[in-house]
Amino acid sequence: MFYNHFVYITTSEYRTTLYVGVTNNIQRRLSQHYFDSQNSKKSFAGKYNCIYLVYYEGFENPNDAIAREKEIKKWRREKKNSIISTFNPKWETLNNQIF
Repeated sequence: MFYNHFVYITTSEYRTTLYVGVTNNIQRRLSQHYFDSQNSKKSFAGKYNCIYLVYYEGFENPNDAIAREKEIKKWRREKKNSIISTFNPKWETLNNQIF
């Protein structure tokens, strides 16, 4: 199945900070996070170096992706950790999987 929209979670090098986002181009968005972390640090992801992709979900409908992002953002850290661990048990960096 081909997905046009993604909800994703990135983290910092030591997995201490999480960033939840939604995008229609996950490769471009990860590149933007990386660029901001190395330069201006204007965004949350850039400021906290959340450039390591550890979780993503694909959606055909942008409204479904946005609703899921809002749902996950409301969760406590423990619940976010749980979905990441279910999807990616070793919390490996998945950036290369999507490029």
